[in-house]
Amino acid sequence: MTRPRDQVKSRALLSVANKEGIVSFARGLTERGYQVLASGGTATALSKEEISVTPVSEATGFPEILGGRVKTLHPLIHGGILARRELASDLEELRRNEIIPIDMVAVNFYPFEAKVAEKKSVAEIIENIDIGGPSMLRAAAKNFRHVIPVVDPRDYSLVLGKLDEGMDMATRLYLAVKAFRASARYEAAIASYMTLLEARGDELAVNELEPSFPGTLSVAFEKVQDLRYGENPHQSAAFYREAEGVPRAVAGARKLQGKELSYNNILDLDAAWRLLCEFDQPAAVVIKHTNPCGVALGDTLLSAYVLARETDPVSAFGGIVGLNRTVDKKTAKELVSTFLEAVIAPGFDPEALEELRGKKNLRLLAIDDPAEPGWEGYNLCRVVGGLLVQDWDSSPLDRSRLEIPTERKPTEEEMEALEFAWKVAKHVKSNAIVIAKNRNTLGIGAGQMSRVDSCHLAVTKAQSSLEGSAAASDAFFPFRDGPDQLADAGVRAIIQPGGSIRDEEVITGANERGLAMVFTGLRHFRH
Repeated sequence: MTRPRDQVKSRALLSVANKEGIVSFARGLTERGYQVLASGGTATALSKEEISVTPVSEATGFPEILGGRVKTLHPLIHGGILARRELASDLEELRRNEIIPIDMVAVNFYPFEAKVAEKKSVAEIIENIDIGGPSMLRAAAKNFRHVIPVVDPRDYSLVLGKLDEGMDMATRLYLAVKAFRASARYEAAIASYMTLLEARGDELAVNELEPSFPGTLSVAFEKVQDLRYGENPHQSAAFYREAEGVPRAVAGARKLQGKELSYNNILDLDAAWRLLCEFDQPAAVVIKHTNPCGVALGDTLLSAYVLARETDPVSAFGGIVGLNRTVDKKTAKELVSTFLEAVIAPGFDPEALEELRGKKNLRLLAIDDPAEPGWEGYNLCRVVGGLLVQDWDSSPLDRSRLEIPTERKPTEEEMEALEFAWKVAKHVKSNAIVIAKNRNTLGIGAGQMSRVDSCHLAVTKAQSSLEGSAAASDAFFPFRDGPDQLADAGVRAIIQPGGSIRDEEVITGANERGLAMVFTGLRHFRH
């Protein structure tokens, strides 16, 4: 059934749904004298690669049953994992019951969350609730002083290296914490899904009519780094990212050079990348205090950046720049002509990096996976004693659903400017007014307590004529004074949600001034 202990240096049990890297890891273990045990699918995968492996069913002398639901839930497995090597009584029980200790457990779980995301049937999703995997992993993590728990394929090389130099307690503790974190996140995902189910007679179904917010929300984030301080020097701070999934944007960016990132840098870099994800064409944004102070599209990255910076060159000083194309040498030369805190982009050409290297304190961040984030999960905001949770504001503008209540309709050129301004307004703190022409911003009014003040700010911020421009408002105009002020400055088309009790007054004013006005029926407050 099992080999005598004196013939085995160490034993590792491998049971993984995600087979990434498992073959080379198993081979590395056997080269280091480990006997490898493995459950069904993992054992088959290793055998195909001619790796010596003992199936769990052979080690226990008991077959997998219930269609694979029970394979590793056995005293010969859990006794071997949980035995305390420093207790003579535990070792005597192992000897008396012919249980051989297990020194390592490498496990990752059935793809429960993937099945939920794929909207599989309730029965299939429930079948992908892993029982044996979390049980073994938790047992190994509990006994981490003697058993090495491994849950992340990215740690395989670390573990093999530590086996060569001597597995230390700090690494054991690190792996145990990671194992419990993975288990906690997995259980939370299951609980969140189960709260969305409802009984319909004897059947279960997802209640599609209820908001997809669980009764109890559990979230898991792993620390990326401690920060020098928070928003202000007297506040402590750290940066965390989601524990699972492919981190994109700032959470997964690589810092290529420059000073350490600050709390405020990270907020601004995130604001820059979220806005960049609105555009397919070469785009540039300049961010200050999480607000865009300039946004532009261009035929080239260089032309986009110059236009974005010139929207408000004073505010651009000390700002954060986001670019949605790999930075070339010409753009890099323009970047170094202004003092900037950081630049985030999909990448940097070698010549661009050489140009930027002279600004040694300038933080450069590269996005290895520059795809649109997908707006997965929740948007979380902490309040004292609680947490606000909402969906991401990711609704695109649909031309077919727009209403044009004014006598004059926007020209195609004006419509393109309105759509551009509307995308930018979504990322400006409320109250937000964005004035644009062609494919670049001309003036931005952000974060004012009244909408008419935001109109005034957007107009006064402009560095060039606003004649023939378009404007976007993130919420409706409560009075006609805002549109009148924009019209006085040369704005000829306005896009706004509509829905004010004084819409008729606003529309009448627009008609008097010859404005084209578009109602979206969609608001974009950003607090």
